[in-house]
Amino acid sequence: MASGKSKITIGNAGGYWGDDTTALRRQVLGGHLDYISIDFLAEITMSIMQKQRARNPASGFAGDMLPMLEEVFATMMQRKTVLITNAGGVNPEGCAEAIIQLAQKLGLRPRVGVVYGDDIMNSIPDLQARGAKLANMETGESFDTIANRVQAANIYFGAWPVVDALSKQPDIIVTGRVTDTGITLAPMIHEFGWAANDWDKISAGIVAGHLLECGAQSTGGNFTDWRKVKSFKNIGYPIVEVNSDASFVLTKHANTGGMVSVDTAREQLFYEMGNPRCYLTPDVVADFSTIQLKPQGEDRVHVSGIKGFEPTPLYKVSMAYTDGFKILGQILISGPDAREKAELFSNIFWERCADLQLTERSTEFVGLNACHRSLSHRTETGEIVLKLGARATTEAPLKKFSKIIPALILSGPAGVAVLGGAPKPAEVVSYWPALMQKELVSPKILIRDASTEERFMSTRTPTAKFTDPAVESQKAESATEGVAAIAAAETDPAMNLLRRICLARSGDKGDTCNVGVMARSPEAFAFLREHLTAQVVKNMFQELCHGPVVRYTVANMDGFNFLLERALGGGGTMTLRSDAQGKTFAQALLNQRMRIPKSVLDSCERG
Repeated sequence: MASGKSKITIGNAGGYWGDDTTALRRQVLGGHLDYISIDFLAEITMSIMQKQRARNPASGFAGDMLPMLEEVFATMMQRKTVLITNAGGVNPEGCAEAIIQLAQKLGLRPRVGVVYGDDIMNSIPDLQARGAKLANMETGESFDTIANRVQAANIYFGAWPVVDALSKQPDIIVTGRVTDTGITLAPMIHEFGWAANDWDKISAGIVAGHLLECGAQSTGGNFTDWRKVKSFKNIGYPIVEVNSDASFVLTKHANTGGMVSVDTAREQLFYEMGNPRCYLTPDVVADFSTIQLKPQGEDRVHVSGIKGFEPTPLYKVSMAYTDGFKILGQILISGPDAREKAELFSNIFWERCADLQLTERSTEFVGLNACHRSLSHRTETGEIVLKLGARATTEAPLKKFSKIIPALILSGPAGVAVLGGAPKPAEVVSYWPALMQKELVSPKILIRDASTEERFMSTRTPTAKFTDPAVESQKAESATEGVAAIAAAETDPAMNLLRRICLARSGDKGDTCNVGVMARSPEAFAFLREHLTAQVVKNMFQELCHGPVVRYTVANMDGFNFLLERALGGGGTMTLRSDAQGKTFAQALLNQRMRIPKSVLDSCERG
């Protein structure tokens, strides 16, 4: 039932498990908000929580939220600010019980809504019998190859079970694996009475959720033009002021650090975008190619014009499974001649490991080119951390690896120190994405307080036949020139840094790195459209990206979205790389050089 409101305010107070613990207090005390969302979950987080719950059945959720909530619980209830969070992890009912106990200590009597049923860990055989194939949605591999190694399995529910929970007027809602955008979309549907098939409005809610879900990344954090941010102290977290017609304004509380601009909004929208016309969620397929951004005063960006399509008939399933072991060790090598010495130590080390049964090995020179390889264009540095890593199917060879690390310090050139002593092998937990028919599972809802509870099923999951829309794209399968030719641009005085004409933001989805590139002017967009092709980016990142590069054009935001497949060493906990999530790829791209016309450079200076 719609509330009759014409506008609501929704703030975010966290984008991952480990985010700023003071953000909730700042959002609550900074000014009135109708709702606050906090996102705690990532793919690997679920397996960590499953392990915690195996040791202690009362755990398995983000307990970090409780002290954050304790500071402002009474104020939130007094102001009728509803908190919606996926802090429930793999034990949302346990999280709700912990909240009730906290409330009793504070003399409060909140109504707590719980959305659960996403954990299918113990239901997999039954679901398979009913038709769920659970093949890897990215590689097509059969689920049978990992079935006996699964540690966590969760459905990504959408907004509608949260909408059903909101109908019971709770003070707080905790969920399991609800999509990051779904916990923000739900209050819009609830307050404005949007229809389940109003794809445009639902898509606008998804875009608003995407701008909120990563916390301060929308308000100056990780921003290319970081020098324009006046202060990072007490950085303001994002807020959306949403109108009943689905247009909204992205902003932050006054007198907080950070900044909100069209460019900070663009960078976040490109983050993990994928195909811009097919941003897939359980509720809708949002079309990011229709987003219109306009400045609306200081720290305010108006967002409108968003279109969408019917969702697919499938849920995404996130699974985590054991996948052998890995180890990482490091030694500090000082100058002079740090690089030469590091290369020699590396050779000595791998010669000593020649008999070990390793499935993968890694050498990185941190301080020289660990993140960007030859794209860093550096030949010497004052000191290097030589980082050595390996993977194996069992722990035995890695235990031998561990003993060889500290033995290096007296075996080569001078000026060496071991960092952290002998490393220890760690279990690798890999990510397995799959798809499953929506009709095979239904979300469950619990409403409770200190003395009563009510349970019911949510059945309002939209299901329709989705048709993939056309989109302008390019694909490059393999490199066409060597790294030496790319590096030569460093010394060419006619070449200019790409950062002069564009911004960029990067991040991961499994083993694929998403690099969004946004032009600083229409002229720069036209130049980049012709010259920053999928092939050029494949050539740049050939040492890191072992799969194809796909480029999508996002003309409405003067940008391009690049997907670099097989670019993160397996991703997640599998990778041996320092930059496990591809966060630095955008910086590497911005630091490359091209022959850029003066007219294009001047257009960006004017902007």
